[in-house]
Amino acid sequence: MEFKLFYHFGRYLLMLKGMFSRPENFRMYWKEFMHQCVEIGIGSLGIVVIISLFLGAVTTVQTAYQLVSGFIPKSVIAQVVRDTIIIELAPTMVCIVLGGVVGSKIASELGNMRISEQIDAQEIMGINTKAYLILPKILAAMVTIPCLVVIAAFLGIFGGLEAGKLSGIISHDQFMEGLRASFDGYNVFFALSKAYTYSFIISSIPAYYGYNVTGGALEIGRASTTAVVVSCVLILFADYVLAAILL
Repeated sequence: MEFKLFYHFGRYLLMLKGMFSRPENFRMYWKEFMHQCVEIGIGSLGIVVIISLFLGAVTTVQTAYQLVSGFIPKSVIAQVVRDTIIIELAPTMVCIVLGGVVGSKIASELGNMRISEQIDAQEIMGINTKAYLILPKILAAMVTIPCLVVIAAFLGIFGGLEAGKLSGIISHDQFMEGLRASFDGYNVFFALSKAYTYSFIISSIPAYYGYNVTGGALEIGRASTTAVVVSCVLILFADYVLAAILL
């Protein structure tokens, strides 16, 4: 098991090393990068909006359920919701979902190209397939996923506000008072640090499994599943490491 882990880790590093070469045609790379930005960013916007709104709503309701003491002002609910969403829920939960959505797509796309020998054909034409197929996906993920995390944070707080108002838990003025109280801008830096780390994991791990798949359609499915599982585990591990280092 240990040797297999080091084997995959070594191949993964060699794949990353092979991406960095001078582009054969910069316009072609730019077109692929913009295409991946649309696929990864715009294509995932709908699920991010839905998840964020409900995460904020549920966090508000459950926080109000926990704070039953009359000595605690209701504005504290907004503070807890704000910090919980910015620090943990927006980057981590959204990226775990994106790990399934984006990760399986990247792994199956590259796996299908490998099985159908499209990658081999491009290599015969002199194209660095690691740079052309993998690098734009990783760069696009690292540009668009942090933007999705920022959108998720705003929508999560908005969902919490609306849930509090509709259920009668907290008024608009009380929520806004708590939202502005004791805000620490470092939390935003911490959330974006997570977002950039997770976006690299979400894009590079599935790309490795998809690019190196062998066999047929069954192996593509297995590679996609393995890529999503490994990505989610690494996201949770990175969550702990970043929290231990930066907090």
